[in-house]
Amino acid sequence: MPVPSPEQLQDMYNSPSYVPAPPAYRTMTIDDVVVRSFMTLGTLVVTGAAAWVLDVPLWAGVVSAIIGIVLSMIVIFKEKVSPPLILGYAAFYGVFVGVISHHFENFYNGIVLQAVIGTALAFAGVLAVYALRIVRVTPKLVRFVLAAAIGAMSLVLVNWIVGFFVSGGIGIRTDSPLGWIFSAAMILLGCFFLLLDFAQAEEAVKSGAPAKYSWMCAFGLTLTLVWIYLEVLRLISYFSGSD
Repeated sequence: MPVPSPEQLQDMYNSPSYVPAPPAYRTMTIDDVVVRSFMTLGTLVVTGAAAWVLDVPLWAGVVSAIIGIVLSMIVIFKEKVSPPLILGYAAFYGVFVGVISHHFENFYNGIVLQAVIGTALAFAGVLAVYALRIVRVTPKLVRFVLAAAIGAMSLVLVNWIVGFFVSGGIGIRTDSPLGWIFSAAMILLGCFFLLLDFAQAEEAVKSGAPAKYSWMCAFGLTLTLVWIYLEVLRLISYFSGSD
């Protein structure tokens, strides 16, 4: 075994005893969430506009909605973040949103623009409330919002089942005072989910989550904004006269 020279020994002595390994991943930033959200929402808007222009039939929109829901369930329960699945959800559900929007616009001229403006105002309002810490996202609030969501979905399911036997079901989806209250409550619930989405993104950044996790934050924001938009669309329709 060759004996190292004095110069080699000096170099070995001067070299650091530990060379830090490069980070395994780049941590997530708010900018990542913004960019991914634009990509996801942009995909949804593009496919929705295409469905509108091509006058896609209602049955095709329903099929696209089912595919979108299936993809969203896979995204939620899949262990790893999958950008292609998230964009696939946005693409298929965008077709459904475009078909429904076109359907409403045919009956109520100008309603889609009103719903878009209403959704944008809701988003801006909730963002301001969150940024100013007027409402703080606590574990108790999270439990309340999740419980309210389960209750609302249960009512929608019961209304759907009863609708097979009684016209209008239990009335929560009809043009009536009960229907107006339920739609307003669903919009409010969607706004609370926006608060949870903002908190999730902020917490992920603080905890040093990998950049890829920003796709999940964008997915959550897209789900919530579509929810609010559809509910605003429904609520406005109750007070709009058909052409």
